This record gives sequence, C-alpha cells and structure tokens, in this order.
Amino acid sequence: MPEASIDVAALKRRMGRVGVWNATLTGESAVVERDAAGEIESLGFGTLWFGETPAGKESLVHAGLLLDATQSMMIATGIASIWARDATAAANGASALAEAYGGRFVLGLGVSHAPAVEIRGHDYSKPVSAMRDYLDAMDAAKYGGPLPAPAPRLLAALRPRMLELSAQRTQGAHPYFVPVEHTTRARAVLGPDPVLAPEQTVVLDTDPVRARQTARRFMSLYLGLPNYVNNLLDLGWSEDDVTGGGSDALVDAIVAWGDPEAIIERVRDHLDAGADHVCVQPLAATTEDLLEHLRVLVGAGLASI
Repeated sequence: MPEASIDVAALKRRMGRVGVWNATLTGESAVVERDAAGEIESLGFGTLWFGETPAGKESLVHAGLLLDATQSMMIATGIASIWARDATAAANGASALAEAYGGRFVLGLGVSHAPAVEIRGHDYSKPVSAMRDYLDAMDAAKYGGPLPAPAPRLLAALRPRMLELSAQRTQGAHPYFVPVEHTTRARAVLGPDPVLAPEQTVVLDTDPVRARQTARRFMSLYLGLPNYVNNLLDLGWSEDDVTGGGSDALVDAIVAWGDPEAIIERVRDHLDAGADHVCVQPLAATTEDLLEHLRVLVGAGLASI
C-alpha cells in the first residue's frame, strides 16, 4: 500500500474527535441499520465503528451497507479479523470501498481472540507475527481497479509490540477495552503522528449499583480473555482487580457511567491523554435505546467536543 498517499492529518479531521462504536446494529435488518446509521450521521458524529464476530455480518459487506446509508460520515471496522478473509481479499475489498465511497472507509484490522480464531481453524500463538505477515501480503496484493487513494488502516493494538507495528506499518491504532492510562501509554509508543482512536464504553445511569451491574455484564466476556487481562496487568492493575467481575475501581476505569456530563468528561480525559478520536459505545439493549442515549449525549454537547 502506498502509505505516503494517505494524509494522516486529513484523516484525523475527517474522522472527527468523537465517533460511535456499536454492537447492536449487526443483529438488525439492513433496513433498520440504514435508518440508524443515517440518524447517527445526522447527530454529528464523525465516524461509525462496528465489530465482527464469527456469527455476525462479514465486515466488508457490512461496511458497504453502512457506507451506502450515509453521505459524509466515515465508516470503520472495529475490527475486521485477519482470520476471516485472506490478505488479498482484505486489501482489494478495502480498495473497492475506498474508491466507491470517496475515501470514507477505514479498515481496522485485528488478530481477534484465541476462541474466535480457533473456531475458524487457525492458530493464535503468534499474533504480532501473524499481523506482520498479513500486512506484508496486503501490500503485495495487486488491485486492477481505479483507486484515487487507498483505504487507511488501523490496528487493534493494546501492548507495545502491536502498537509499534501500528506506527510502523499503518495509520494508527484502535485500542478497545482500555482505561485512560492506556491512552497515555499508547501515545508514547506511537509517537505524535499516528491516529489513536480508543473505544470508550458508557452507561447513562447515575445509580452506582445499577450502573456497575450493567458494566460488569459487559465486562465479563473481556475479563475472560487473556489479551485484555494481560494488558490491564501490564498497566498496574492487580489480580484482584481483574477477577470476580472486576473491582469497582476497574469497572469505573473501563466503563464511564453517570450523567451526560460525566460521560463527556471521560471522553475529554482520553483526548487530553493523547487520543485523536474517541469511539463512544453506549451499552443499550436495543437500537432505539442506542439512538436515544446518543441523542441525550449530543444534547449535552458530546458531538461538538
């Protein structure tokens, strides 16, 4: 990929300072997704992110659906697993979307997690080497169509080696399930120029007991995955913090809860720590709940930070 042809400063401006990360839309019909994406764009968010699971919509098809439903908002995979398609398919699919939709597509790539990788019949033992090899193969792929500019790439990166690879080989990093102190560390590893776009989960609830219960239900999956747990331990959290559903301190660090002002303050904390863009993920049971939470947050000024 001709890295020099991607203007990273311009990419940051197009992505905006705040985006939306969602896990609810993947289970919806295309009609519901299109309508929701259109409203999220109208609320003023710069980028809409979505994940990929073995049982969910394929990432590049999903991105095309969302790009077609929007006019100017960036659409980003958060992330597309490198085990779900070979490198040529990823490179050429991203190029087709970049050309068709005026450079609005961002390809977030990740090594996923051991259980999801094993379901696909692959070996998770050397994730950094696997990612490096995949990027090499993407760079070697031939694309025969017109391509005014390639799709930017970001890596799902938590620990130093993957963050370093992000800075060396892509336009930046998209850390997930991280406290603000990780953003500080990630910026130090990346250096000043690459995009740093952490995800921030939020709960609009001012009741501490109820909010933490909601947060722990979300966190239970990730506290069972070694890559996330090891990252937290590296940051100085203890074994007690990461077991038993997570300590209150860890819950509060990973999931911002409270009134809209508290949520906005956490987003500002990430930006002050070195993030260029923060992907806000409201925990909502339905798409309508997701949209209502976003409306409330935008009313309080989130999209205009």
